[in-house]
Amino acid sequence: MNFFEDLKASLEEAVEIRNGKKAPSRTVRFELADVKALRAKLNVSQSEMATVLGTSVDTIKSWEAGRRNPTGLAAKVLATIQANPEFFRELAAH
Repeated sequence: MNFFEDLKASLEEAVEIRNGKKAPSRTVRFELADVKALRAKLNVSQSEMATVLGTSVDTIKSWEAGRRNPTGLAAKVLATIQANPEFFRELAAH
């Protein structure tokens, strides 16, 4: 197969999954952290949290307001901080 055929096959499979004709091979879901409650528990400002997580204050505000949800590594890091708040202090030290 060439690149185009691989890409076409992948897109066709995505459409089948989207339409419920095929099950995805795996699904990854994270329980979303309540960023505002977590930040209050840590007693840090939005600015401090943004600096430690390497993101913007606007992103923190969006997460807290529910306009956006953390995804990927951010979701994993927030879940880790929620389970172990001391991890936030370790991140802040670096």
